[in-house]
Amino acid sequence: MVLWVCCALLLLLLHDQLVPDVGAQVENRVTFLPGTFQNVSIPQNETVQAVVSRILPEVAFITLQFHTQRRNATLSYSRVPDQSSSLTGVDSGLLSALEPSQTTLSLFLSSPDSEAVAGTGVILPYSGSDPVPGACNSEFSLEVDPNVYIRYNLYETTVLFASANLGYERGQTPPACDESTDTNTRWRLQYDVYQYFLPENDLSESSLFSGHQAVAGVQQMTAVGKRVMTLLSTDKTSAVFNSIPGQGVIYSVIVRDPLLNTSASYVPAHTYACSFTSALDGCQTLGKVSTKVFFTITGLAGLFVCFFGHRFFKCELFCMGFSFSAFFVFVLVTRTTDLHYDERLAVSAVVGVVGGVLLMMSWWRFGSVLACVAVVGLMLGFLVASVVLFTPLGDLDAFRNSDAVFWTTFSCIVLVVPLFFLRWPREGNICTCGVVGGYAAVLAVNAYVYTSLSFITLNILKRLLNSRFSAAFTDVPFQTIDYAMITVWVVLGVCGVVLQLYRERARPFFPPSPYLMWQQERERRKTNVLDPSHHFPPLPSRLLERARQLTRRREPAGEHTPLLL
Repeated sequence: MVLWVCCALLLLLLHDQLVPDVGAQVENRVTFLPGTFQNVSIPQNETVQAVVSRILPEVAFITLQFHTQRRNATLSYSRVPDQSSSLTGVDSGLLSALEPSQTTLSLFLSSPDSEAVAGTGVILPYSGSDPVPGACNSEFSLEVDPNVYIRYNLYETTVLFASANLGYERGQTPPACDESTDTNTRWRLQYDVYQYFLPENDLSESSLFSGHQAVAGVQQMTAVGKRVMTLLSTDKTSAVFNSIPGQGVIYSVIVRDPLLNTSASYVPAHTYACSFTSALDGCQTLGKVSTKVFFTITGLAGLFVCFFGHRFFKCELFCMGFSFSAFFVFVLVTRTTDLHYDERLAVSAVVGVVGGVLLMMSWWRFGSVLACVAVVGLMLGFLVASVVLFTPLGDLDAFRNSDAVFWTTFSCIVLVVPLFFLRWPREGNICTCGVVGGYAAVLAVNAYVYTSLSFITLNILKRLLNSRFSAAFTDVPFQTIDYAMITVWVVLGVCGVVLQLYRERARPFFPPSPYLMWQQERERRKTNVLDPSHHFPPLPSRLLERARQLTRRREPAGEHTPLLL
């Protein structure tokens, strides 16, 4: 019995030595199995050896990708990294071509910033018929670079990658990259650019790692990601997208060989279009205080206009004139000056107040309802045009490749909407109050909680401010909060329009101009002799007479004529 127990313990010990534990990291060594994600912790000032085991004979090359959220990690072919054989970043990957009898492979992970780094990685195997991502690299430091590089600013996010090559078996010589452009060369390859949106308002590490696990390979990305465009080998290996600060997006490229019907995935890369290390306007503190104050006041004014705009016509005109003036002055100041954001916002607010007062006073003085309602109609036309081009229609090549086509279409929609105000001015004005006022309330919510609806007008603003933004894809995610905000917008708009139509059904279409009413009252007093006010001299005459009384010498009191006997 004791002999059987000793034999069992010996077999267990040999099994533990021959088959390492794949699910756990042992000191500074971690073992990967193809297609299985592995969480890795890189200690401070140490190097972790990533061992790939059990590589099948039909595998010609593999890619190791490693992802972190905030801190950079260095992935290298050797224990001591150098510039030509290593890559540092939050999304890094290396491609290794295998020798004919090779079954294991070792790569190395380290922290470049002398800080502990935690991330997740995966090994993806490919056969000799699959295209090799980044094998015809001529732009980046690695000889074979399967990575997707992301650059972003306030307006746009640019995705860059290196050209791929045709696949080849173990031990064979790689095909030449640029000797010819025949169909038997890498020029037949096609590149599908994909994007995958992470959950909104979720900046957690677990959400990012779950997203990378969902889109790591070809099958995963094609199943859950959205293909945005397809590039040919003759096209520039880059794509431009709309920057969405605070929204996590994973970009990837799938290279396809249409002749062999095979494909391979580049290393996906993510961005939040913001910085986790910035103390001001970082990912955790998006939105300036000035922006929140400005849009909070705008949202409250929008709610007032939504439900009471037509009744208080002067207030509505002030709000519409303020919005109209502030928007275009902000664009003008941004394009022509170097003022800081808060200064530009303050100047726009001041000029907006002046514009609102001028529009209100023009109605007060001249009483032209159609002229004022035309400006109000332009506001509704602007919003309708922005909504139309916010849909997938805005990403059509005709609009992305030509600013003339885009702005001509936009202007036509803006000008067509006010034409309906000529026939139904009151109904059009009330509809504008409901739609524009409800959207202002949505913008106020966006100042505190991210929603994609703000990009309805923000995309137009970006295109006005940045001439390069026309080439960007303006697709944004639509998730639970966005559908909730659409519902809020629709409910506010419908309730505001119905309430104002019901309340104004028995009242005049528009309130009369105060100046014209004052003129009519003055003429009435002049011609109506039965009106007691008719017998009073006009105000200037009364004031002049009062001034004369103050300067005139008083007559002494007493009798001035002799008594008659």
